[in-house]
This record gives sequence, C-alpha cells and structure tokens, in this order.
Amino acid sequence: MTLHDSSATTHGVELTNITAQLPTSELRQSVAANFAATVGELIDLVAIPGIAWEAFDEKQLERSAEAVAALIRSTGLDDVQILRVPNDDGGQGGPAVVARKAAAPGKPTVVLYAHHDVQPPGDNGLWDSEPFTAVERNGRLYGRGAADDKAGIMAHIASFRAMTEILGDAFGVGVTFFIEGEEEAGSPTFARFLETHRELLAGDVIIVADSANWQVGIPALTTSLRGLVDGTVEVRVTDHAVHSGMFGGPILDAPTLLARLIATFHDEHGSVAIQGLHQGGETVVDYPEDSFRADAGVLDGVQLAGQGSITSRLWTQPALSVIGMDIPSVDMSSNTLLSSARAKISLRVAPGQDPAAALAALEAHVVAHAPFGAQATFTAGEAGQPFATDTHAPAAQAALWALGESWGVAAVETGMGGSIPFIADLKETYPEAQILVTGVEDPDSRAHSANESLHLGDFEKAIVAQAMLLAAINEGALG
Repeated sequence: MTLHDSSATTHGVELTNITAQLPTSELRQSVAANFAATVGELIDLVAIPGIAWEAFDEKQLERSAEAVAALIRSTGLDDVQILRVPNDDGGQGGPAVVARKAAAPGKPTVVLYAHHDVQPPGDNGLWDSEPFTAVERNGRLYGRGAADDKAGIMAHIASFRAMTEILGDAFGVGVTFFIEGEEEAGSPTFARFLETHRELLAGDVIIVADSANWQVGIPALTTSLRGLVDGTVEVRVTDHAVHSGMFGGPILDAPTLLARLIATFHDEHGSVAIQGLHQGGETVVDYPEDSFRADAGVLDGVQLAGQGSITSRLWTQPALSVIGMDIPSVDMSSNTLLSSARAKISLRVAPGQDPAAALAALEAHVVAHAPFGAQATFTAGEAGQPFATDTHAPAAQAALWALGESWGVAAVETGMGGSIPFIADLKETYPEAQILVTGVEDPDSRAHSANESLHLGDFEKAIVAQAMLLAAINEGALG
C-alpha cells in the first residue's frame, strides 16, 4: 500500500502545489499542545447520558446539547443555536446544535456534522467500568459515546480551534457546525430539519464524522454505503387453520411453504438470487477471512456465503436477511396446520441501486416463486438510498491526502455494509455538495456495545487530518 498520490489535480489545480504551502507542522503542534484538554472535554461530554429514546430522561439530552453549544462558543463563535423541529406525533425532535462562521468573500463553506446523542448503555454488568464515566486504559478511552459520536464532535471542534489559532483572520472558509441530537433514534426529524433550515445548513462540502477507520494505524475514507429496503412476505394456504392429523399430508402448512419461499432468495453459493438487483464491482481492499470470522464471531465449521472478495460481499453486493417471523413459538405451538405465516425481509442494496427498483424486484420474485400455488404477497416497507463518493472530486482528493499526511500511511477507501439513511437526505437536499464520510472509530471501538472505546492515538491523528483538510480547502483545493 502506497501513500495517496497528492499530485492529483482538482479542477486543474495541482494539489501538491496547494499542500506544499500549508502550515502542516504548525497545525500538528497546535493539536498536540491542546490534546490533553480536548480529551478532558470529551470525558466531560461522556458523563452526560443524552439518549434520544422516549424511555430516557429528556433533560439529559438537553444537557448534552447545551454542553456542546458551550464548547463551540469557547472557540470564539457567537452564532450558536439549539434548534428543534416538530415530529410526527406533535412533539419535538431532538435538540440539534447549529453554529456558523461566515465565509470570507470567494471562500467555500464546510458543514461539520456529528451527533451528541448516544445509545443506551445496556447491561451495566457487561461493562468493565461505569458506562458514563470515561476511563483510560492502555491508550483507549472507554465510555458510552467516547467513540460514537462524541469523539466526532471533538474532532470538529479541536480541528477548528487549531485552524483558528494558526491561521487567524486568514482562515476564510465558512464553517457550519451541525451536531444532531437524535441520530441513535433513527433521525426521525432529520429530513424535516433540513427542509426547515435549508439555507442555514447549506455548504459546499459536508464532513460527516460518524464512521470508522480501517484499523488502528490505518485511516479510511468511507466511500460507499449500501442502501436498505425492507418489506413483509406473507404466505396463505387455507382460509382458516385446521387439525394437522385430520388434514395433514395433502396440505403443506404455511410456515413450511414460507420456508421454501425464503430458500429461493439465495443460490447454492449463498448469493442473493433475486433478478434485477445491481451488483457492484470488486473492491481493492482485502479483509482476510480469518479476521472476518473472528470479528463476526462465526462458529467453527460454518461456511461463508456468496462469491467474490469478502469486502465486495460486504460493500458492493446485495445482502438479504430474514429479521423476523410471525409463527407460533415452540412453547405456544399446537398440532395445527397454520393457514398463514409472515416474515420480515431486510435487503441491503449495492451502491448504484434504485431502492424502488429493488422493491419491485423483490415483490416480483415473491410472486413468481410462491410454492405449491400458495398465495404469496409482498408488502413494501422502508427504502433508503445507497451512497457512493466520487473519489476523483476535489474534496475527496484533499481528504485522502490529509488522512495520509496525518497518519503517515495511505488512507484506505472503504465501504460500509450498513446504511446511514440521513446521508441520502443530505444528498437530496444539497445535490451539489461534496459529502465526505470520515470517522474516529476502529474495529475495536465496539460502538453500541458494552465497553465502547476510542483509540486516543488515532483520535489525535483524526483531528490533525481534519485540520489539514480545512487548510487545503482554505488554500483553494476545491478549485
């Protein structure tokens, strides 16, 4: 793996000509000098259990937003607001912090996104220390939100501070902080928030700090996200349930026929066998099988499904799962031929796939493969767009350079098997903006799980990288 080629051009501008003029050493020194204070501020944020779920104290979520707003004000910004929009049930969405530094004439604006709400801690007994008391052990900071995503917030704030300290009035790029307060609850009012505050949040580049690096010591730019569609399959056999002894034999029960239908979703290799779904290309990043099996907890003897590289199966190929079934439990079962059975299907779609077309293909497959003439219906559920970064675009080129410069090794262009639905909302609202998905996590961060943690060495490098990216944009990297 070689360092990213910083000789690439951006709108005819040599990136090397730009980066050669940047105060990279000064930015690195500024981040290092303030890093202990930055970690201390992160520890204070972790102590606030701001959870955007109805079962938890809303006042803590407000405390979290206010703490973030205070941190942003401490950078010298005065235009800082805590904003909400109504949700569908008449209440209010989570509190988002929005702060702005206006762009100098002729300079672009960069939007810095992260979220301050966190996942519930789960079973405290699974934690080695209190979830909301951040503790450092062996170079990692443990605590709920230490990585996801309060470290993202602090990366934005600390890089902004470094730029302000080193460049002063020469830092002409406009900066908008957008720190959401309900991401872990599914961002239910995100689209409405963008619609309400469209002009306030507009920017030329949007940096979403809510992803992960390839591994400790190797940075990554997340360049693709699979989309998501889901729906419910129902199989009906009779107009009412009947006794299995009196009628069993000539009639196959609905759960059996549903199982036969589900079996048609994959071919003999375990690849998704639904016609009409987009298949992305091969990936250049290797994920060794032994590492994947260990990370996923695959049991000995279980074969991996699909064909192609593991990363292509994770990032650029569709993946279908059955995530729920409506049939009686074993404890509640009786000798009855069930007349109907349902299953919830979740389909991850590859970048480049139209979600509406994927739903249509899934429905056509269900109808065409109804076993034994059973009535099979498909009811479409949610649909989320996939995402792919144009890595030749100026912002992406500058980001890859900054990551490689900060870490001293080439940045990896990675995909993500999961979806970040609000990315599609950002792309739809701001189609001309360049969206960069970065992060501070690594495979050991265990976001959403017990003992969530942040690698502090890579956290410092992430701050430096973002400061360098802002400096490159300030110097004209966007063209």
